[in-house]
Amino acid sequence: MTQPSSSPTFRVEKDSMGEVQVPENALYQAQTQRAVDNFHFSRHKMPIAFIQALAYVKQTAAITNAQLGLLEGDIANAIADAAQPIIDGEHLEHFPIDVFQTGSGTSSNMNANEVIATLASEILGADVSPNDHVNMGQSSNDVVPTAIQVSTAISIEKQLLPALDHLINALKAKREEVGQVVKTGRTHLMDAMPVTFDQELGGWQYQIEQARNGIVHSLTAVKALAQGGTAVGTGINADPRFAAAFADNLSQATRIQFTASSNFFYNLSSQDAIVALSGQLKTAAVATMKIANDLRWMNSGPLAGLGEIELQGLQPGSSIMPGKVNPVIPEAAAMASAQVIGNDATITLAGQSGNFQLNVMLPVIAHNVIESIELLSNSAIAMADKAIATFNVREDNLQVALSRNPILVTALNPVIGYLKAADIAKKAYKQGRAIIDVAEEETDLDRATLERLLDPTQLTKGGVAE
Repeated sequence: MTQPSSSPTFRVEKDSMGEVQVPENALYQAQTQRAVDNFHFSRHKMPIAFIQALAYVKQTAAITNAQLGLLEGDIANAIADAAQPIIDGEHLEHFPIDVFQTGSGTSSNMNANEVIATLASEILGADVSPNDHVNMGQSSNDVVPTAIQVSTAISIEKQLLPALDHLINALKAKREEVGQVVKTGRTHLMDAMPVTFDQELGGWQYQIEQARNGIVHSLTAVKALAQGGTAVGTGINADPRFAAAFADNLSQATRIQFTASSNFFYNLSSQDAIVALSGQLKTAAVATMKIANDLRWMNSGPLAGLGEIELQGLQPGSSIMPGKVNPVIPEAAAMASAQVIGNDATITLAGQSGNFQLNVMLPVIAHNVIESIELLSNSAIAMADKAIATFNVREDNLQVALSRNPILVTALNPVIGYLKAADIAKKAYKQGRAIIDVAEEETDLDRATLERLLDPTQLTKGGVAE
């Protein structure tokens, strides 16, 4: 007979609303437990990067308050020491609050205050208050926007930008490897004038580079922090010197250059900086999806599709069709891109919820922007390593398609005119013959001249053939 599991043990914690039962081993206290009890909307907890940013805020605020003579040094040191393990990724199980919580993120701010206060009390051997010490000179209304900004900036600079650079470098390397190969260009998915792989991949590379530039540009506003605005933007209960000193101290800790915002009312009441950044993340997602879908089309077949390239086989593609292999990395990257585009829509709607002096959809903004950064980072690495770097060009298929491409006749327009060229193209297509053979029959141009005018490699260079 199975023995019943032992019942969890609890302790009693108090806050301004009364007593609450909290799990015995939980580092958090009453206000966190109230949030756990109240919010059961999803399986999503606040992002790890956001929690780590909260710990950075608490650590930096304690150091700054001590420097300003507002907080006793031993308490400040205990808070700073308590926050460090959270920054390092420890104690994350003690941050259990659902993303869908109070719109200011007060529950998550108090969660951080309580966990750090508990750890700091253990370090100090005396009580450290979540509100009076850990939250000194702060409000959820400036802490949470700041944590969004800090987590976003750190995630982009340490995760996304290196990932995009990795993808850019993979595209550069592939251009060096296969760039000279000529293939049929396509517009409207229909045969068009030839291009080289260097030109096609160069377009992809420039897309990613431009998306990266947009992200970097939008980071400037994100790095101007809300911290110091406190409750409504006036800075009530914060030393006037606090905001600038906080930004300096945080910059030293993270090695990212943050500044104090020049208008706290902007940072508290709006999330325009994150909305703008999210738009740039969406642009990167659109670029990623374009590249992913091009790879899928180019890889299609291998017999009945375009068959221009062969992507690396990574896993069986069917539970019923033996030997089938699918373009799984581009497909996964396309889905991730779709999610980023959806996240941007959520962030846009959430950004509109800045009612008077406070935006009240901050947690869902934090969740979506961090998820978008993670998805784009992982997509870039996977696409670079398992799609771009490893595909093989099927030059035999490319040459067959090129030789029969009736659109090559475009190069004859200046010599024989558009209408005559159109007749030749239609005849070549209908008869399934090479354009050069039909043109030799239908014009007075000799074979050598036609070979020069219709040379696919020369046609990739633009201009008028001579």
